[in-house]
Amino acid sequence: MSKFWIIVKDVYQKNVKTFSFWLMLLVPFLMIGFIYVVGYFASGGFDQDNLALVSKDTALVEKVKSDLKDDFSLEEMTQKEASQALEKEKIDGYLILEKKDETLSGKLISTTSLGSTSQSSIQQVLNAISQEEKMNAIGLTPEQLQEVSQGADFSYERVNFENGQEVADESNEELQYGVSFVLVILIFIVVLTYGSIIAQEIASEKGTRIMEVILSSTTAQTHFYGKIVGVILVALTQFVLYGIVAVAAWPFLKKQEIVASFLENIDLSHLLGTYLIYDVLFFFLGVLIYCVLAALCGSLVSKTEDVAKAIIPVTYLSLAGYLIGISIGTSNPQNIIVKITSFIPFLSSFTMPIRIASNTVGFGEIILSLGILGIATVGLMLFSAQMYKGNVLIYSEGGIFKSLKQSLKLLKKQKAH
Repeated sequence: MSKFWIIVKDVYQKNVKTFSFWLMLLVPFLMIGFIYVVGYFASGGFDQDNLALVSKDTALVEKVKSDLKDDFSLEEMTQKEASQALEKEKIDGYLILEKKDETLSGKLISTTSLGSTSQSSIQQVLNAISQEEKMNAIGLTPEQLQEVSQGADFSYERVNFENGQEVADESNEELQYGVSFVLVILIFIVVLTYGSIIAQEIASEKGTRIMEVILSSTTAQTHFYGKIVGVILVALTQFVLYGIVAVAAWPFLKKQEIVASFLENIDLSHLLGTYLIYDVLFFFLGVLIYCVLAALCGSLVSKTEDVAKAIIPVTYLSLAGYLIGISIGTSNPQNIIVKITSFIPFLSSFTMPIRIASNTVGFGEIILSLGILGIATVGLMLFSAQMYKGNVLIYSEGGIFKSLKQSLKLLKKQKAH
């Protein structure tokens, strides 16, 4: 086995056997479970607030009871009884209802906040009842009210031109936008996670002062590329395991009501073909260029404690791309900032997929952006590999910029000889 693959195997096995890797693997599932539990409690699935209704209008109380019975545990009381029950914590609050000249008012009294969701539910019910009362007062039928409140019809259709004729564009823009949105988030998470791992991997060996021994048995370039490939294989393992879980869970997931209703309104075939290929290429190149930069930054520090500071360029660049893609790209893909950054390495992998999803960019521009990103990635990789031997042998306490300056001087001397 070549020295390159020995390094790759060592990095891979060392990382996949750690507790932190498996914890990182489980985090998405733990988050999904957490969100589900929070949503369950927030929807009132665990317990309902006890609410007393106070009003002299019996018919109004019955109407409110009927409309709020799914959200609250309700009972009718006088105001004195409700106040005493609230003081003894037998109820969570009480709602005073009054109606004067078809104008309905409600006042919620409680010792603690019932939350905005509960207040919103009560407000909506009272608004609906008030609207119905006013409609009856002026003699409008439900059909007439619906006709009056119906707005103008508005629709949107995207077209292409074929032989001078308008042809409906059959691509699913909403679905593509959703995929691009997820892709931007995914790139950001992967870059922060595995960029830190790569920097830590290189800095840890440099901190133990054994790099001289390692480089006596292999070349600096081999060691550098082996580290990067090993960590990328760790990331690939994580995605493969997620894929296996997704395939295994799919027969169950597609039967769920929310998933079934979502699938009814979309055509997954629109994700296949060139759109998916472009997204995969931008994802791979975007992650790779950041990993190379993280490896370069990690080789400039003398102690593992300085890794967090060393990868600040990785963090800030990826954060800038993420914010531009999420905040500007999704709302206005024609924005000049989005257009410019879609051709800038380190940023294009965040913004170009958004432009592709919105069909605001042509084939030539996509290939140009991919070409620039690919050339920049290869160029940075070759430059970093050349710098690597000098970087890992320089132990400076003056920060990464001083180390970089020393490394550049050393590289010039090596080329001169």
